[in-house]
Amino acid sequence: MCYVVAKDRYAHGSYAYKTQQGRHLLELKRELNDAVGFKGVQIMTISRLEAYTEYAPYQIIEDEQELIRLVKAMRDS
Repeated sequence: MCYVVAKDRYAHGSYAYKTQQGRHLLELKRELNDAVGFKGVQIMTISRLEAYTEYAPYQIIEDEQELIRLVKAMRDS
């Protein structure tokens, strides 16, 4: 188990989506990185939310499509 975390470098808090390691995770991160380009949005994978307090507070996202929509909206802000 791991989390994909999306953080706007200029905002407080981040989005976190719980997922499994593997090929699908790689494809998801690639899609998110392609969507935001160099717009000040960090996409990272972490194992435990509580170990990375610099990205807190986390808004837990349950649906992958919702995460993609939210990350794309971060790009536009």
